[in-house]
Amino acid sequence: MASMRWTIRLTSVLHLAGVLGQALLAGLFVTGDADLLSWHESNAGITYSLLLVQMVVAFLLWRRARVVWPLWATGGLVVAESAQIWVGMSRDLAVHFPLGMSIFGASAVMTLLLWRVTR
Repeated sequence: MASMRWTIRLTSVLHLAGVLGQALLAGLFVTGDADLLSWHESNAGITYSLLLVQMVVAFLLWRRARVVWPLWATGGLVVAESAQIWVGMSRDLAVHFPLGMSIFGASAVMTLLLWRVTR
């Protein structure tokens, strides 16, 4: 059970790092470095994959330790990031930018809570 908690903490930190990388790459792209758009797209796939791994770990944590909030929080992030990918591919930046900031905030809070909550 303790190893599951450490595993979800690790996946959450890695996912948060990917989200931070997305913000960095997006910022550099909009300042004029057009080559970074392909990096932004590649990092999106990696970050989303990390989130799906986190979803599996959250499910296992719920099944083994009956801790359900990480499953719900990760599920919310999956929905938000799925929408983020869709609006990004549609080039709807009026939605893509604020949704990205919301995803970053939610990911940061979730990571913090995973490290602070003992149960």
